[in-house]
Amino acid sequence: MSDRIILRTGEALVEGDEDHLAAEPEVVIGELDGPVGHALANLIGDQVKGHTKVFAILNSDVQVRPVTVMVSKVTVNNARYTNILMGTVQAAVANGVLDAVRAGDLPKDKVNDLGIIYSVWLDPSVVEVESLDHEALFRIHREATAKVIRKAMRHEPSIDWLLENQANVEHYYHRLGLDGEL
Repeated sequence: MSDRIILRTGEALVEGDEDHLAAEPEVVIGELDGPVGHALANLIGDQVKGHTKVFAILNSDVQVRPVTVMVSKVTVNNARYTNILMGTVQAAVANGVLDAVRAGDLPKDKVNDLGIIYSVWLDPSVVEVESLDHEALFRIHREATAKVIRKAMRHEPSIDWLLENQANVEHYYHRLGLDGEL
């Protein structure tokens, strides 16, 4: 992987036993001296109430490499949601990034030159769960992080797979709409 990594994209879904445990990240990965680095710097410098961007960290004072900026897909306006997102999920994302490096999906010799913009989904209903299983939530978001990075770096799904399977893949919410369930 000595070639430049200008801009890679990926999307993944990992579901849990309960709906509130699902993780559906989207990523943009690229070198910091290119469009991804420019976008990453703008994101971290342009904070918006309810959609704060933060680095993925193992814990305070321990940022992971490649630098990863988490952007919430959900407006954050609840202290419990914030603590779950910036606690369990943030730690899971950080660990998933390191798992991707360990697996070779992100080249170790480029970790200081790459950036990841990580769009994170945490179900808003998570705040209503009385006995939230933080271990399961962590495991699912960690797995989803490694999976989305792997898919981005391997250009998955391939165009051949998409063309071959286009007629067989149906969007879940589109089907609910067709069935009158939305």
